[in-house]
Amino acid sequence: MPLITQRDEVLEVFAEAGRNAWVIPAFGVENLTTVEAVLSAARQQGEALGRPDLPVMLAMTNRYPERTQSAYYTHTRQWRLGLELFLADIGVLTGAGSPFGGLRVLLHLDHIQHDLDEELWRGDLSRFSSLMFDASGLPFEENIAATRRFVRERGHEIVIEGACDHIGGDSHLTTQEEAERFCLETGVDWVVPNLGTEHRAGVSALRYARERAREISQSVGRRLVLHGTSSVSPEQLPGLAADGIAKVNLWTALERDTSGHLLREMARRAGKVAGSAAAEEMLEVGLLGPEADTASPAALSYFTTAWRQQLVFERMKRIVKGYLEAWFPA
Repeated sequence: MPLITQRDEVLEVFAEAGRNAWVIPAFGVENLTTVEAVLSAARQQGEALGRPDLPVMLAMTNRYPERTQSAYYTHTRQWRLGLELFLADIGVLTGAGSPFGGLRVLLHLDHIQHDLDEELWRGDLSRFSSLMFDASGLPFEENIAATRRFVRERGHEIVIEGACDHIGGDSHLTTQEEAERFCLETGVDWVVPNLGTEHRAGVSALRYARERAREISQSVGRRLVLHGTSSVSPEQLPGLAADGIAKVNLWTALERDTSGHLLREMARRAGKVAGSAAAEEMLEVGLLGPEADTASPAALSYFTTAWRQQLVFERMKRIVKGYLEAWFPA
């Protein structure tokens, strides 16, 4: 199945999600390994549900100051090149002969800055499904005005997400009145309120404001987008659809919860990964413990980039699958 990029088709995917009480996840990506892990998990979950056309969204930031994911897609660190490489990979992975060809894949441009990303948002957006226009750093009135201008310019072409507030903990939760006014005056399709979560945060640090989400959704409808989902507790994930959440953004947990696994597996096989001399030296200075295999010689099956990427892929796929099970239940 081709990419879902037409505005009416994207909105229909979300209407279907609403009818089925699904939440559409937008998984942040900045490398091919993550892309394939997400698609592989989605394919597996779709097969388990008898829904081989399961919808899944891949998201990428561009010149977002906190993380320029398009630039990280290439070691040149050039965002234009990174975006083109990402789109080329997606074209192959969703094309004829691909094991992921049955999925409905949507591409989301995330945190597209009202100023830094002007070159991008004024350009050709036809290869993308949706875009978050981020003017949340401006005062509220200016945010509304800037977002409204963008919706008037491009809203007939692409599904648009807007943010009423900067996402950053519970110092100022978005009120029902603010969200309602933002939606009414801007004309956005989806709205990102501050619901107490935060990008890059740990689960214990913050609390998702469920009641506030329900208040806002009663006013504006089921079109809320939750950012900072990595800081939502596992127990709360299955109930997000009932709170009026239509889409969630998730990235931090994929990287954070994979890194420890990679470190542990490499340490356990230290000799095979780095050679016995290097492993013994690390043991001697206290960087490795007694459980590490430091005696084995270096082995091609373990010291390659491919082995490390496979570890990341398998763990990341497992993490994504857990989220999909919460939002696409049997």
